[in-house]
Amino acid sequence: MPYELFEVDKEIPERKNHTYVKDLADPTGEIPKCNTKTVPGCMTERGCAFAGVKGVITGAVKDVVHVVHSPVGCTTYGCGSKRYPTSPDLPNGDKIPVDQFNLKYIMGTDLKESDVVFGGMKKLRQSILEAAKEFPFVTAIYTYATCTTGLIGDDMDAVAKELSEEIGKDVIAFNAPGFSGPTQSKGHHVGNFTLFNKLVGTKEPPETTPYDINLIGEYNIDGDLWVLQKYFEEIGINILSTFTGDCSHDEICWMHRAKLSLVRCQRSATYIADLIEEKYNIPYIKVDFFGPKYCAENLMAVAKHFGLEENAQKLIDREMAKIQPKLDFYREKLEGKTLWVFSGGPKNWHLPEPLKEHLGMETVAVSTMFEHEDGYEKIKERVGEGTVIVDDPNSLELEEIIDVYKPDIILSGIKEKYIAHKLGVPCVLIHSYENGPYMGFEGFLNLAQDIYASIYNPVWNMLEFEETIEDEEETSKEEVKGKISETGTNVPKAKEEEVL
Repeated sequence: MPYELFEVDKEIPERKNHTYVKDLADPTGEIPKCNTKTVPGCMTERGCAFAGVKGVITGAVKDVVHVVHSPVGCTTYGCGSKRYPTSPDLPNGDKIPVDQFNLKYIMGTDLKESDVVFGGMKKLRQSILEAAKEFPFVTAIYTYATCTTGLIGDDMDAVAKELSEEIGKDVIAFNAPGFSGPTQSKGHHVGNFTLFNKLVGTKEPPETTPYDINLIGEYNIDGDLWVLQKYFEEIGINILSTFTGDCSHDEICWMHRAKLSLVRCQRSATYIADLIEEKYNIPYIKVDFFGPKYCAENLMAVAKHFGLEENAQKLIDREMAKIQPKLDFYREKLEGKTLWVFSGGPKNWHLPEPLKEHLGMETVAVSTMFEHEDGYEKIKERVGEGTVIVDDPNSLELEEIIDVYKPDIILSGIKEKYIAHKLGVPCVLIHSYENGPYMGFEGFLNLAQDIYASIYNPVWNMLEFEETIEDEEETSKEEVKGKISETGTNVPKAKEEEVL
């Protein structure tokens, strides 16, 4: 069986089933154990179900107030955690009077011990009314359960229904307390089903065209959506609703009027596409715009659905001609470099092939915090033999992977970046990006540039690592050099002499 127990996990042998090393001779169904509760004793990197709904699904909606029903800690956690930029424009022609409103403001009920004992519904009601008064321009108010309110059993739906009638705006309750699922993926479920059941089909768009699409699972991280929007407009396709990047509340309400749905993040948002197809008979296709090849193939697939292939081909030819010379430069610099992709979900199987095909980079490790079985099957198909695939890695495993597999760079989230830096390994943020966007043709060029700049940053040749020598007089210079080299860092010879 091609599973591996890390040295740091000797005391928790259950972790072996979560760590798979690809072997071409494996039976088809061999993948890491996944979508389960974290093994007790692991220092998991996962987010909770509340993070899944607020941090991913609804956090990008630009014209709503978010009221978190929690002690202040969870409220703080839910604020401005990702780069979801927005434009001020609303479908009715109005403009949001506060720039980047969704990133700047979040409300909370600030629950205290007495609220836990006697119930917090009165405070929730008061907080929603205050939020509506403070920001009268918002279209709706979203409120969220957390572990505390889930445990005390506050009926948030009842409060939301009552206040919707009282203030004359939609008040939507999301019941995804942190403990309600093993990962943030549970929050994705709750967010999708809540928005579908409460909103989709309740309003009509100002106008429609024969070329309207829903772009689902696109959150406009650092401007990704605007890149894709530009492509589709040139081809002749109109994005009627985005779920939920740079999205207004009303856009979700009229998703049922699109002619086709595209599912971009397939781990967080396929659920609502299924529901829309089932109820409104709107088909959907799964798309991938990371990397020039995937971007071209998927733009053409969407264009073909509407009979606009010629427009798509012109765009693809122009964009490829524009970026190819720079891609050639980065390939020359990055070919043969190794990387570890540590992402929440689909980027783990979106990125390895484009990075290999266009930049010549090899993926030696892949890990994810909340992927499901179908995602791991895709990851397994797209990485080479010997690649380690880890579900729900912990911090100590992170260090061991760096030591054993020695990646030249890691693509990860913010929690892992500075651990990697302390171990002397470059890291590029793949969740909220460094200098994005990373989607589309020019986006992949931005990613290549950030990878190149990180690997070739001269700071890695300036690092000094101190070694503790018990008996300095009896330890030879050669032994010290051996100890330094065992760390796997990129310390040059000149610096080794300085340390000695």
